[in-house]
Amino acid sequence: MVSIAFTGGGTGGHIYPGLAVASRLKELVPARLFWIGSGKGMDRAIVEKAGLEFIGIPSGKLRRYFSLRNLADVFRVGAGFWAARRILKREKPALLFSKGGFVSVPPCIAAASLGIPVFTHESDFSPGLATRINARFAERIFVPYQESAAFFAGKTGEKVSVSGNPLRAAFAAADPAKGRAFLGLKPDERALLVLGGSLGSQEINSLVKAALPELNRHYTVVHQTGAGNDTDRPAGRYKPYAYIGDELPHVIAAAELVLCRSGAGTLWECSSLRKPMVLIPLRGSGTRGDQVENARIFQKAGAAICFTENDAGKLAALIASLAEDPERRRRMEAAEIAVADASTAIAEAILSRIAYNVTTGSKNG
Repeated sequence: MVSIAFTGGGTGGHIYPGLAVASRLKELVPARLFWIGSGKGMDRAIVEKAGLEFIGIPSGKLRRYFSLRNLADVFRVGAGFWAARRILKREKPALLFSKGGFVSVPPCIAAASLGIPVFTHESDFSPGLATRINARFAERIFVPYQESAAFFAGKTGEKVSVSGNPLRAAFAAADPAKGRAFLGLKPDERALLVLGGSLGSQEINSLVKAALPELNRHYTVVHQTGAGNDTDRPAGRYKPYAYIGDELPHVIAAAELVLCRSGAGTLWECSSLRKPMVLIPLRGSGTRGDQVENARIFQKAGAAICFTENDAGKLAALIASLAEDPERRRRMEAAEIAVADASTAIAEAILSRIAYNVTTGSKNG
């Protein structure tokens, strides 16, 4: 049986799309799939819950700015390379697929050093530092938008394919009735879903807490706060959750409006269910600006409104204006934004590279 390795992590946005590709591969051909990720953090729990074997390695963060922590992380990255190389040499996968994040760099370099083909996918409009590094060692680079291809020049650009982003199969089967049952909503209860990413967002949490009385005039607020931030108990029309797991597709389907960050995964998942969005992108000196770029794409298409003011009153007024304007919400739902599911295209490209027949699952002669 052929083995295929996956890598990536640090946040759900670097894990769930890879799992979507893995799930599609399982449907297409018998294969052993395993994931190389950070030995710390959420990576192991998410991957193992999805049914994939997880192998942890040391990992260091890649920073674009000076920090004394960079010195220690250089050694962690080096240790991650040698650990990944030992794993890949032992397991002999036919290919390594990377979803990015700082933990993916050592396995990609290690795979290339062993002659193992590397495919990588970037979810955001512009490539992050990890993808820029991994692209040097990859045979194929998948990007979400046609405009994203322009970030790769020369011979690297020849390896780029515009694929869209992978979406978990659960979103195609999302059921608003299941979401309402999970949340305990009454038949006429309207829901505003607040998502700050898999780790939560202090900015969004603070704004929502300050604006909650006004938001509750129109909506029951369902709030994914992030672990450790769900100290408020459910009260009336406020439902906080540290993290919403397998039920998330149904919960999004049940929401009338979504207030969220603009990570690529969240944007594509919500847009695939035609949900109007108010976006508060992660921005400032601690980020490369990818969420701002992502938000602009969806705002330009008319599918979302970008909000960047630290003013709970103005946020409440914006939400109220949307709550009171069903026609505007319908226009946002109908906005023309391409959210093609890349899972099948990437899975088929992987199988083609390792000389498998997608239809029969037999090895090409």
